[in-house]
Amino acid sequence: CLFISHNIQRPGRFYSDPLDAVKDIPNGATILVGGFGLCGIPENLINSLLKTGVKSLTAVSNNAGVDDFGLGLLLRTKQIKRMISSYVGENVEFERQYLSGELEGTLAERIRAGGAGVPAFFTATGYGTLIQEGGSPIKYNKDGTIAIASEPREVCEFNGRHYIMEKSITGDFALVKAWKADKAGNVIFRKTARNFNQPMCKAAKITIVEVEEIVDVGTFAAEDIHIPSIYVHRIVKGDRYEKRIEVRWLDLSGQAEKPKPKKDSDVVRERIIRRAALEFEDGMYANLGIGIPMLASNFIKPDITVHLQSENGILGLVMPNEISSHFTLTLSGKETVTVLPGAAYFSSDDSFAMIRGGHINLTMLGAMQVSKYGDLANWMIPGKMVKGMGGAMDLVASAGTKVVVTMEHSAKGGKHKILEKCNLPLTGKQCVDRIITEKAVFDVDKDKGLTLIEVWEGLTPDDIKKCTGTDFEVNDIIAELQKLLIILYTLHHSFHSP
Repeated sequence: CLFISHNIQRPGRFYSDPLDAVKDIPNGATILVGGFGLCGIPENLINSLLKTGVKSLTAVSNNAGVDDFGLGLLLRTKQIKRMISSYVGENVEFERQYLSGELEGTLAERIRAGGAGVPAFFTATGYGTLIQEGGSPIKYNKDGTIAIASEPREVCEFNGRHYIMEKSITGDFALVKAWKADKAGNVIFRKTARNFNQPMCKAAKITIVEVEEIVDVGTFAAEDIHIPSIYVHRIVKGDRYEKRIEVRWLDLSGQAEKPKPKKDSDVVRERIIRRAALEFEDGMYANLGIGIPMLASNFIKPDITVHLQSENGILGLVMPNEISSHFTLTLSGKETVTVLPGAAYFSSDDSFAMIRGGHINLTMLGAMQVSKYGDLANWMIPGKMVKGMGGAMDLVASAGTKVVVTMEHSAKGGKHKILEKCNLPLTGKQCVDRIITEKAVFDVDKDKGLTLIEVWEGLTPDDIKKCTGTDFEVNDIIAELQKLLIILYTLHHSFHSP
């Protein structure tokens, strides 16, 4: 016998007051909280949770945002006891407390696996780092020493590559922000506000979604639904949204303004940026890190097309301009951006699937240190507060993606950043393919080491050797030019000798 219900709206599923939707969340619950920075956070649900006074929560979120908004409020009131994030973000209170939390790579994939009923999986992300070896800080003592360190991960080899086992993440409740829900309980998101919200809908026993609008069934087509009703347990319409923007980028280049004199550091930075831009090729898909890599996109040749991807869910972004102030359109660095025609939006777990699956041709990011054989260290200095690796470990883990590091050649005081072996904790092992500095460009071979392929005008390979902390080969063309310069120098002095 087939029973067909004609009552589309389920009783008790829709709430007019967000406080009613969260008041049964008990002390000690694990909550999955959507959003990326401040973009797409469930403002009303978080504020209501604050009113309930619930304590000892474990919160899973990409980061904790800022001190006086969103999860930052729950941290200040100490309602969150433990936090699992991939990045501390700009929350000073989270940074100060550090809680008894964890900084994790592969966070989006762990949540997606939890929602799919997969208890654990193997990934190349984090192999050869503290994540795999153990010792990554989970909790700090007041004196800055590590109170609790992570345990080693299980390692397995597949097709000649090493992978580590990661356990999935699930929660008791998910607090999610969406754009619209229909009266059947189906949900859609807006632009990059999909981010971590989408996978978290699926990984909790009870998913509570706040929306800006509740519409009739049929308002949006069935094929346009992002999250079907099976994953949604409670829906509440939010009354007010502050929608803060963490970093608003505006293009003021067209405004008449007296140019400021460039500092030496600006000249160095621009030199690296302009050289990095030569790495872009027509039709490639690229993920650019914060700072120099992203600024390099300003110098993409006008006759080529490069599809820029951001890990919070954009493909086809462009650098900000005067209209790039939309709250639901942000970069992984929380800056507002715009997109080109033909751009696409997707969730954070889909973004990292693109990255780890080798679909990104180029990733460009900064570094604290790079070793002779391409080991990368760019997320942690022992004894100092760890901001987190963010998506960097995933970005450098794909064997099919070219990894380019852009950085100043030396650290403060002339300390070497290119070394025989990194002495800082690794982000990735033997993952770097090219190093670009203001003095030189190196290619990296995982077996042979470094080859100097370019030197800045006025410098020689000998100059580069003096400021590099390891040996390297010299490209044949550069070596021949060096010999020619020596000959010309010798002839010049022989003709002018007394």
